[in-house]
Amino acid sequence: MALKPARKKAPRIGVFGGAFDPPHNAHLALARCALEQLALDELRVIPTGQAWHKSRVLSPAVHRLEMARLAFGELRGTAIDEREIRRSGPSYTLDTLRELQQERPGAQLLLILGADQGAALPSWHGWQEILGIAIVSLAQRLDPARPDAWFDPSSLPNLPTGARFARIELPAMDLSATDIRMQAARGMDISDLVPPAVARYIDLHHLYRST
Repeated sequence: MALKPARKKAPRIGVFGGAFDPPHNAHLALARCALEQLALDELRVIPTGQAWHKSRVLSPAVHRLEMARLAFGELRGTAIDEREIRRSGPSYTLDTLRELQQERPGAQLLLILGADQGAALPSWHGWQEILGIAIVSLAQRLDPARPDAWFDPSSLPNLPTGARFARIELPAMDLSATDIRMQAARGMDISDLVPPAVARYIDLHHLYRST
């Protein structure tokens, strides 16, 4: 009797979006942890186009895109995805996931979020459909003083049946893009906070400095 061919494993694609204004060392650590802990075959880093949830004006897309390339470009299996930069109108994660689902039928999509973003999911456009398309993978920093202080996604209201979650453990890193922009605006050294190539790019283009 002929043996059945082995069933091909569905590729696991991580979806990591953000303003990346600028991308910093915690973003890079999260990308590395996601690749390893989620056993990803591919990681899509997707700079936000027009961020519907941010009141401030983002830095020009051309700069954020280039900084993302400098920060993540050498990570194994990682690609910088420009679709939200190119898309007109507000950047909705749901639209991006729908597009990826059509482009890569059969792939398993894993949406990578911080715990604070996970807690805010019910405010996202089409959040219940998002949970039907992707495994929501929540990154939470390890805090030795509070080992049980993890956000529990089951506490979200009106969770759709079959919602799937994963967890990414991150080393404790107290970094904020807001703080980094403020330090750069004051002319302070940020070379320990962002990848070296990103620090050079910010300095070269005088980003975050007031005219």
